[in-house]
Amino acid sequence: MPQWIITALRLTGLGWFVAVCIVLGILGGLWLGNLTGQVALLVLVGTVLGSVVAFYGVYRMIIPAVYGSNSPDRSPDQANKPCTDRGGNEPS
Repeated sequence: MPQWIITALRLTGLGWFVAVCIVLGILGGLWLGNLTGQVALLVLVGTVLGSVVAFYGVYRMIIPAVYGSNSPDRSPDQANKPCTDRGGNEPS
């Protein structure tokens, strides 16, 4: 499969992730607002919370692509350090 198709599918997935997080925040705010009688405030809180969760998730998904790592546990400062794996794959 061509690389541009893979990139397009990943970006589409990121867009869906953002949309679902924000919509779930709004729906959760509506639901809690109808229970408590403070619809406007809780919809606003749900929207902000959904946006924060969405952009943090996008950040966590983008970091491996930016720094060329398949492991999301590697921080940006570790990305420049060579791997110390002694499995025989390193040059002598």
